[in-house]
Amino acid sequence: MGTLTPLAQIAPSAQGRIGLTRRQKAAIIIRLALSEGADVSFQDLPDDLQADLTRILGDMRPITRDTLNEVVEEFAQELESLGLTFPRGVAGALSVLDGRISPHTAARLRKEAGVRQTGDPWERIRGLDPQKLLPIVESESLEVSAIILSKLDISKAAELLGLLPGDKARRIAYAVSQTTGVTPDALERIGVSLATQLDSLPISVFDQGPAERVGAILNYSTAAARDDVLTGLDEQDKDFADSVRKAIFTFVNIPDRIAPRDIPKVVRVLDQSDLVLAVGGSVSEAEKRAAEYVLSNMSGRMADAIREEVKDGGKVKAKDAEAAMTNIVSAVREMEASGELLLIAGEEEDE
Repeated sequence: MGTLTPLAQIAPSAQGRIGLTRRQKAAIIIRLALSEGADVSFQDLPDDLQADLTRILGDMRPITRDTLNEVVEEFAQELESLGLTFPRGVAGALSVLDGRISPHTAARLRKEAGVRQTGDPWERIRGLDPQKLLPIVESESLEVSAIILSKLDISKAAELLGLLPGDKARRIAYAVSQTTGVTPDALERIGVSLATQLDSLPISVFDQGPAERVGAILNYSTAAARDDVLTGLDEQDKDFADSVRKAIFTFVNIPDRIAPRDIPKVVRVLDQSDLVLAVGGSVSEAEKRAAEYVLSNMSGRMADAIREEVKDGGKVKAKDAEAAMTNIVSAVREMEASGELLLIAGEEEDE
C-alpha cells in the first residue's frame, strides 16, 4: 500500500498520547490521502485488514486540526525512520519474487507452506497465454467459458476463440449474451475456482513445449535425419508431427516465415560466403525457391554479385551447402531471440 504501509500493517496496540489506536491513525492518514485526490489501492491487503479499515473509517468522528497535524507528523517520522520492509510469510515473499525464481520452485514452496497465489485471480487469468487457457475452457461449462472470454482482452479472447472447434466457439460466443446477470460475488467465486485449478496444474520444468523442443533439435539436424524423424512421428502421432513441423524453421521455410521487407536485415548479418554456398548448393525445388526468394528481396547489386560468385564457383558439395544453410538459420534464430526479427507464424508445411 505504498507510503501507508507503516500504519496500515499493524496489530491493535495501546492508544497513543492523543487517545487513538494505530489503526485509527491509519484511517486518518487514509482519509486525508483520499480527500487530497491520491489514487490509493488497498486490494493487495488481506481481506480482514481491508474490512477492519473500512469499519474504522465508518466509526470515526471529526477530529481537530491539531490532532490531524499530530497524526501526520507521527506518520512522517515513522516513514523517515523506516529503512526497509519485508513481506510477511512465504506468500508475501513469493509475490515479491514472482517471475524471479523458477515456476516449479515457486510451486513447491507454495505447496510446502500451504499457501496459494494471492491477488486478483482474474489478473492471473488475463495474463495467461490462450494456449494455457484452452484446456480450462474446454473442460468448463459454456457459462463459465463465456465469463472467461468476457474478462480477457479483446485480442486474446479472439485468439482463444479461434483455437476452439467451430461449434463450441459459436455456443460460447452466444453464451456471452447470457452473462449480464453475473454478480460480483459469483464472479469472484468463479475466479477463485479457476485460480485453484491453475494452482493444481503441474508446472513444466521446460521453457518450451515438447513440439517446440523437438522442432529446435531438428532445426540443426541434417535434412535426411529430419525427414526420417518426421516420418516416424507421422506414424506414431500425426498431430504431434504436425505441431513439430510448425515449430521447425529451416532454410526452405524462409519464404513462408520471413517477410520480404526483413530479408535485407537478415542479409546484413550473414557471411556472404554462406549465401553463395547456400544458393549454389540449392538442389530441391524448395531450396531453389528459398534461394530465389532471398536474392529477389535483397539489393540488386548484391544479388548479381552472389549469382556471379555461384557461377564462377562451380558445383557446391552437399555438406558445404547444408552447413551454410544451417549458419543462415542460426543467424535468423538469433535475430528472433534478440527481438530484431519477427517470424511469421508457421503453418503446416511439407518438407
